[in-house]
Amino acid sequence: MKFSEDVIRPGRPWLDTSGNRIQAHGGSVIAVDGVFYWYGENKEFTVNGGSIWHWGVRCYSSTDLHNWEDRGLIIPPVEDDADSPLHPSQYLDRPHIIYNEQTKKFVCWVKVMTKGSVQRSTVLVADSILGPYEIVRTWLRPLSMNAGDFDLVVDPHDGKAYCYFERVHSEMIVADLTDDYTDVTGYYSTHFPQPQPPFVREAPSHFRRGGKHYLITSGTTGYYPNPSEVAVAPSYHGPYSILGDPHPSDESHTSFHAQISSVFKHPGKKDLYIALGDRWLPGYLDDSSRAVTEFTKHFAPGNDGDKPMDEFAMVDTAIADYVWLPLRFEGEKAFIDWRDEWSVDEFEDM
Repeated sequence: MKFSEDVIRPGRPWLDTSGNRIQAHGGSVIAVDGVFYWYGENKEFTVNGGSIWHWGVRCYSSTDLHNWEDRGLIIPPVEDDADSPLHPSQYLDRPHIIYNEQTKKFVCWVKVMTKGSVQRSTVLVADSILGPYEIVRTWLRPLSMNAGDFDLVVDPHDGKAYCYFERVHSEMIVADLTDDYTDVTGYYSTHFPQPQPPFVREAPSHFRRGGKHYLITSGTTGYYPNPSEVAVAPSYHGPYSILGDPHPSDESHTSFHAQISSVFKHPGKKDLYIALGDRWLPGYLDDSSRAVTEFTKHFAPGNDGDKPMDEFAMVDTAIADYVWLPLRFEGEKAFIDWRDEWSVDEFEDM
């Protein structure tokens, strides 16, 4: 039986066309030759207390953004080498893929966190969006920095590329990439300095609209959701002006219990920007009073960053849900409103 959807239902289990849970966490969407590809962390074998953090990068294809066909593992795990950044026990997160028009290569960066919370990057390339991908750099520390959550951006006019990454527990970095997109050039700018978590910004998601550059980030609270923050700038390197939480209607101040991983501009719609979010802890909704308590404790004035966070007994990212919502704009301000369901077809074509 083939499963079919005509709407997107944020926060509800999302099944592929074969009826299986979609495993594309911390994911992004890229359009290639009129087809959408959604890729992300495959968590199907990740269980609380287990040794498997990921099972490679999985990809799905669609022509309508509603129905997704499983295209398999485009970057499979390396099972026989515990020292490989692709080994299932390595903390591999947030793959991002961009296309290099000059080299005709798809370039994928992944973040890998090792013992001691050292976070580095591995870079892979392929001739096709679906792979096979070949590792070209391992254990890269961009600018000799401990690099956490990130986003990759290509300028649509000159093909120049940038990496936005969290300098772990410190600030946001915008770094120019080399012409082949596999390394940084050395030129960079710094943004949003903070003394410690939970105030440090992570999970950067960049998009352009009307000549402005937007960046949506989250605070640093582990798997607990927190209020997003949107900022706007005249260029990739800023300066960025903070506009505040784009979820003003969310009384829980948790970005609708989700963390945004990327923002996708629909190429066939006039003004459709979609915030792709992960609801890492679906059980968070089952105890709203505790949720508010945890949030308040860690974002309270005077927090020195050393207060421990309670964790749920079960953190089962294999059943994490997705919260995809369209952005709404008032002038240069960007907002994200809750919708129980919505359709791409509601938006005007180009």
